[in-house]
Amino acid sequence: MFREVRGFAQFISVERGLMLFMISVGVTFLTAQSLAWSQALFLGIVVFCIWSAVDAMNNLCDVDLDALSDPLRAQFTKKLGRVGLFIALAFTGISLALGFVTMIPYVVLFVALGIVFGVLYSVPPFRLRKTAYKPIVNFTVGAVPVLIIAAFFDVFTINMVTLVLLIGVTTAVNSLWEDLADYASDSNSGSRTVPIIFGFRKGLFITIIMGYVMIPLMVLVGLLFQLNWVYYAALSALTVFLSLRLVQKRVTLFRDYKADAKKLHKLGEVLAKDFVIIAIMFTLSLMLSSLLKINPLLF
Repeated sequence: MFREVRGFAQFISVERGLMLFMISVGVTFLTAQSLAWSQALFLGIVVFCIWSAVDAMNNLCDVDLDALSDPLRAQFTKKLGRVGLFIALAFTGISLALGFVTMIPYVVLFVALGIVFGVLYSVPPFRLRKTAYKPIVNFTVGAVPVLIIAAFFDVFTINMVTLVLLIGVTTAVNSLWEDLADYASDSNSGSRTVPIIFGFRKGLFITIIMGYVMIPLMVLVGLLFQLNWVYYAALSALTVFLSLRLVQKRVTLFRDYKADAKKLHKLGEVLAKDFVIIAIMFTLSLMLSSLLKINPLLF
């Protein structure tokens, strides 16, 4: 039973869905300037369903690649068979239905765009996930949820635009970390992701640099929305965590230029897992900080 639940969670990438759910709840509070729980939960569910559909599509199309990078997920996807396609279509239908329920044209538009970008990302003959455009498409994973919320409340301020950029860039950088973990399978499939185009070591450095470039944007969002010290404390802790990991692996990164490929690829997998933790903790801190901004007495 546990294996089945775990397999299904991987099939719809529940960790990404929960991360985007938390983002949606936090952004709803910041946009509504109140603890609008009903709207927050509704919009969070809409976003969760969109990316559950998109990730299900991706796993169906990438089942052969996952056999090398994530055998357990690939095995479960193959076991699902046509049921997997039904699940993807069901989440797609629910997403669009929830969008139509709002009767807000721009909400419906952004929900549909989320699904469209998911198709472009995974489904042949497009399959942009195998190209250098993958981070650009992944930008929409973070941007679309914020745009849906902006459309729902009809708020398109400079603050919202900045938040769209931050969350979009976060998911784009996350895709670069994923490319490091999927390097072997992407190489075998003829993909042209950033680590393959520039080489694994250069791709690793590009990804690390992009991770640090996000920090000023995160600080700017905190200032624009006047978030409290919890947000900055979490941001500082995550930055220190990543920096300590890099210091710990400095020999492989900076000194041992003749390090074997296996050691370097293993480091990429470790950092990719670390960034998933960082992304989840950052979104959790954003949601908590938005909650505390509206109701400081909760802390």
